[in-house]
Amino acid sequence: MAEENFTKEETLAMRLRLIGQSCRLFYKEDPVKIVRARGQYLFDENGNRYLDCISNVQHVGHCHPAVTTAAAAQMDLLNVNTRFLNDKIVLYAARLCATLPDKLCVFYFVNSGSEANDLALRLAQQYTQNQDVIVLDHAYHGHLMSLIDISPYKFRKLAGQKDWVHVAPLPDTYRGIYREDHPNPGQAYADKVKDLIEEIHRKGRKISAFFAESLPSVGGQILLPQGYSSKVAEYVHSAGGVFVADEVQTGFGRVGSHFWAFQLQGENFCPDIVTMGKPMGNGHPVACVATTVEIAQAFTANGVEYFNTFGGNPVSCAIGLAVLDVIEEEDLRGNAIRVGAHLKGLLKKLQARHEVIGDVRCVGLFAGVELVTDREKRTPATNLAALVVKRLKEEDRICMSTDGPWDNILKLKPPMCFSVEDADLVVACLDRILSDIKANHLTLENEDI
Repeated sequence: MAEENFTKEETLAMRLRLIGQSCRLFYKEDPVKIVRARGQYLFDENGNRYLDCISNVQHVGHCHPAVTTAAAAQMDLLNVNTRFLNDKIVLYAARLCATLPDKLCVFYFVNSGSEANDLALRLAQQYTQNQDVIVLDHAYHGHLMSLIDISPYKFRKLAGQKDWVHVAPLPDTYRGIYREDHPNPGQAYADKVKDLIEEIHRKGRKISAFFAESLPSVGGQILLPQGYSSKVAEYVHSAGGVFVADEVQTGFGRVGSHFWAFQLQGENFCPDIVTMGKPMGNGHPVACVATTVEIAQAFTANGVEYFNTFGGNPVSCAIGLAVLDVIEEEDLRGNAIRVGAHLKGLLKKLQARHEVIGDVRCVGLFAGVELVTDREKRTPATNLAALVVKRLKEEDRICMSTDGPWDNILKLKPPMCFSVEDADLVVACLDRILSDIKANHLTLENEDI
C-alpha cells in the first residue's frame, strides 16, 4: 500500500506496532501527520498548514530547492567514502574554516551531533591524557552511552553520575544561584567551576574537558552571562583541560549577530574544540568537529586510524555547502537579527501584560518564554505551558514545544526564514490564549508544580 493511502489512524497503529515506544511523538494524544513541508510551514494529510516554531534542524527552511537540487545532483554524480580523494570534503572544510577563529582549523566529519560530541570527548581525553569532564547541570550532549554519562538531563533518570563526571551550576540568571541582581554573574558562576576543579584536584583527579552548549537549550533556552566562558576557559586551561563548545543546537547564524553562539562571549574567547550538527545539512545527517592542530596531532599520534563510513561523503558535503550558500545569499543571519529583535520586543510587551510570563530570553531566532504560577517565587508553570502548546496546535495550527528542567519554557527555534509576520502571529495567539486562560481560570487536571 502506498504511503499516501494510509489514514492517520493506520499510520499511528503501524508506528505503535513497529517503532520502539521510547521514540516519542509530538502531541502524543493527537499527533499531527505531516506529509510535506516548505520553508517554515508543515502540511498535514488534509492540506492544513502549520507554522513550525520547532524545527531548528531545517535551518534554511524545509525542502529548500537549492539544497534538494544540490543533493540530487551530487547523488547522481558520486557518493563514496572519504578514503577516496575528492574535492567536496576539502571545499566544505575550507568554507567552515572561514567562519571560525584561526586556531580552529582541523575538521572531522561525522553524521550526527551525538557522534560529534563523542569524538570531541575522545579528542580531549587523548590530548590531555586525563579522563574527568565538567558539564553544566541539566545539560544534554547526545544519546550515545558516552554522552549519557556527561548529560545530567539523562543520567539522573538512569544509572546516575559517574565518578569521572562533575556537574557545575547552570549559569541561569533567572532561576539559578546568582540572578539578574548580581553585579557580575559571569564571574560568580565561573568561580563555581574553579571551586569544582579544586575539589577534583583534592580527590587526586585531573580534568580533560569542560563541555557546554554555547546557549544551553534543554536547560531552558539559557543565555550565558557575559564573561563566563572566557573565565571558565582560563580556569580549565590552568588545570590542563580543554574547553568544548557544543554548537549542535545554536550554530550557523541562529543568533544573528554572529555565526557561532560562542562568539557572543566576546572576541577574546575561543574554544579548543567546537562540535556542530543539527542545522548543517538542513535535515540531512551531517555533523562535524573542529579543533586545533595540536589536539588533532595528539589524536593522530595514538596510531589508530579514525574512519567514519559516511562522515564527510560527497553528498553530505554538497548539501552542507548549499546550506552555507543559502545562509549568505538570503541573508538569514540578518533575518535572525531583524525578526529576533522584533520577536523579543513583542514578547517583552506580552510579559508586561501577563503575570504568568516570568522571563523572556531571546537572541536572534533562539527564544524562551518562561511561564510561572508566581512571579515572586518563580514557581514553574509546567502544566500551563503544556496547555498553551496544545491550544496553539489545535486552535492556531502553530507547532511549538517546551523545554527546561520543569518543561515550563515555551521554546522557539524556527527555521531561519521565519518572518516578522510569523512572529506577529505567534505572539498574538499567545496573547489570546493566555488572556482566555486568565479570564476563565482554566487549568489542566493536575496542579502546576
